Amino acid sequence: EEGSDHRSRPSRMHRVEKLASHMLGGFTQPPPASSGRPPITSHVLDTGTGRPAQGVHILLEAQRGSAWVEIGKGETNSDGRCPKLLPVDHKLVAGIYRCTFDTAQYYAASGQRCFYPQVPIVFEVVKTDEHYHIPLLVSNFGFSTYRGS
Repeated sequence: EEGSDHRSRPSRMHRVEKLASHMLGGFTQPPPASSGRPPITSHVLDTGTGRPAQGVHILLEAQRGSAWVEIGKGETNSDGRCPKLLPVDHKLVAGIYRCTFDTAQYYAASGQRCFYPQVPIVFEVVKTDEHYHIPLLVSNFGFSTYRGS
């Protein structure tokens, strides 16, 4: 391609490969919970930039009857991960959980707006001895998720 900058191609491919590897990870068997990480973790990737989404506030809640009860919260780090939503020794109980991602705050920090100001992901914990990883792929006008590993 005449006039294109081929130096950026490896960088673009690296971003695409990284996103693809995260997406394909959802098709593996769920890993067992380990003593080295909390039972629920999260990861946010900004598909508009092809980079981890640093600074996304996440609220983790458990459904108790008809109410939602906060059980953890955190913020994504420079790798887009939120490794401390819960303490490592937290004991999960079977039930319905919700991770709410504050995408409005994330995009506002860079002077942007988004169509979905919050992204709530509701999921069910059945096997309390497994690790649950809740990834979010986000852009200003859309999002996607899957069962991570």
